[in-house]
Amino acid sequence: MKRKGNAKIIPADPDAIFLGYQNRWIVDESRLKLMQKSRQVGLSWSTAFAADERTAAAGARVDQWVSSRDDLQARLFLEDCKMWAGVMNQAANDLGEVVIDPENRISAYVLEFANKRRIHSMSSNPDAQAGKRGGRILDEFALHPDPRKLWAIAYPGITWGGSLEVISTHRGSHNFFNQLVREVVEGGNPKNISLHTVTLQQALEDGFLFKLQQMLPADDERQAMDEAQYFDLVRSGCADEESFQQEYMCNPADDDVAFLEYDLIASAEYPGDANWQQLEGGRLFCGVDIGRKKDLTVLWVVELLGDVLYTRHVERLQNMRKSAQEAILWPWFRRCERICIDATGLGIGWADDAQDEFGEHRVEAVTFTPHVKEALAYPIRGAMEDRKIRIPFDKLTRAALRLVTKQTTAAGNIRFTAERTPDGHADEFWAIGLAIHAASQLVNIPIDYQSAGPRQQTTGFVTSPGGIILPRGWGSIAGGNDFGGF
Repeated sequence: MKRKGNAKIIPADPDAIFLGYQNRWIVDESRLKLMQKSRQVGLSWSTAFAADERTAAAGARVDQWVSSRDDLQARLFLEDCKMWAGVMNQAANDLGEVVIDPENRISAYVLEFANKRRIHSMSSNPDAQAGKRGGRILDEFALHPDPRKLWAIAYPGITWGGSLEVISTHRGSHNFFNQLVREVVEGGNPKNISLHTVTLQQALEDGFLFKLQQMLPADDERQAMDEAQYFDLVRSGCADEESFQQEYMCNPADDDVAFLEYDLIASAEYPGDANWQQLEGGRLFCGVDIGRKKDLTVLWVVELLGDVLYTRHVERLQNMRKSAQEAILWPWFRRCERICIDATGLGIGWADDAQDEFGEHRVEAVTFTPHVKEALAYPIRGAMEDRKIRIPFDKLTRAALRLVTKQTTAAGNIRFTAERTPDGHADEFWAIGLAIHAASQLVNIPIDYQSAGPRQQTTGFVTSPGGIILPRGWGSIAGGNDFGGF
């Protein structure tokens, strides 16, 4: 059979199903296994094969309980298990979605083998692991809302047999997944974890590109690439260098530098399969960060339901005439109760035109100064900490939020800065901040303020003496009062 592609590294056995790093993971029978990996190198796929082998074996004593990031990933994992069952001629019955905890409305996708042992594939709810006995597979572990809690509940389940397998890319240096890796590498490995590492570079050195090219159509542009060219392609396609290092090279992003930690951002994200653009009849507000050529114009629309702001629409515009951008933004402005727009630089004209069209009572022009940026930044963090905002599960948004750093000047002043990239300079971050400000209903109160001391730790939304609702962390001067505090 003629080989396809231009890969230079050919596996020792080109016809083998698994590459070296996959096979080493499959045959490792350690009680605790941890894989830090690059994205899309076939580890979940090969883990499904191993799960089938263990569960379908004659004399198998335990079921397998799989936890994925969301419902979609849970279904995809079970589809891989079904595929392998067919390849290996294992008698398996797809039981579909089965309720495993009626009281808490928790269900799992279940595959049952001839020996009556089952693979249960569930989404990320840690409580779904409670009280279950058998093997554990925690897929994309770092992406779970609370990895530490998930480990704490899943680990006791292997007391009477089975292994605990953790597979993930990194998500920040403060994430519990990275703490487990550091325990192994730097802390003497007190849990006796068998650690596996597969970066994109290591996968390519094991023959990954060759395998990929055999699966791709003959006219795919990647057929002409060698390993170095493919590496550069993946790198250039990432949102930024931090994302590439973390998601493909197993180097966790430094949470001590960025203003928002990865775990904090993750706690605010919708599940990957959520229909987050569906409106539910709440009040709409929006923030707009203005750009033209180097920077993006970003529209961020939120819907207020109860005391939570749900992102419902995000628009990114670049290299477009003002009139063309207005044709996209104006319809959203008409639907929103209040609009806060960046009036810095070229944004002045935008804000003037928006106020002429929709009225000054609905459109607030916000001029960015160091104080204003501080007043916009902290409410974003506060809303995430208090679970008062939901944002899309999106790599561009995540990268933009990570770009922002808090720096202290020699004079002791706080400055919020962001590295400028081809995709803008954290435009989504400031659009979110403006949207939160719009929803705070601050009417006839200037955004600029003077600091009145250290930030107070409050929760949720607070109310000023005048009855104005303010999100936690908001600071402003109104009659000499500083609500939220900075």
